[in-house]
Amino acid sequence: MRRSMSLFIVLLLAGCALFTQEHYAVFFQPQSAELDGQARSVIASLAEKAKQRSGAIVTVSGFADPGGDVPDNFKLSALRARAVSNALIADGVPAARIRRQSEGGVDYAIDSQESRRVEIKLGMP
Repeated sequence: MRRSMSLFIVLLLAGCALFTQEHYAVFFQPQSAELDGQARSVIASLAEKAKQRSGAIVTVSGFADPGGDVPDNFKLSALRARAVSNALIADGVPAARIRRQSEGGVDYAIDSQESRRVEIKLGMP
């Protein structure tokens, strides 16, 4: 009994150590929510990983660059997040496992290209 319990604990710890949260990003042209080929490739790869990990949650966060009106930036970042979410669903990730949010326009002392993005996290609930 003692030996099987130890083995169970080791396997449980090993399983936890093997799955960590993964981070991805896809980028957009100014004032666009259209996915390019590179973004679709990243999303397809992520979708395969998500499908292999039952119960994993995909968090999709849309961003816009700080230029423009605040309401317009929130709308654009929401459209970008929706585009990525829809692509994940089309690639077989169940919609119930996707959490989507809009961050609006942000200024992180990075260039505008890096601000025009969607961050995607694959992790456990």
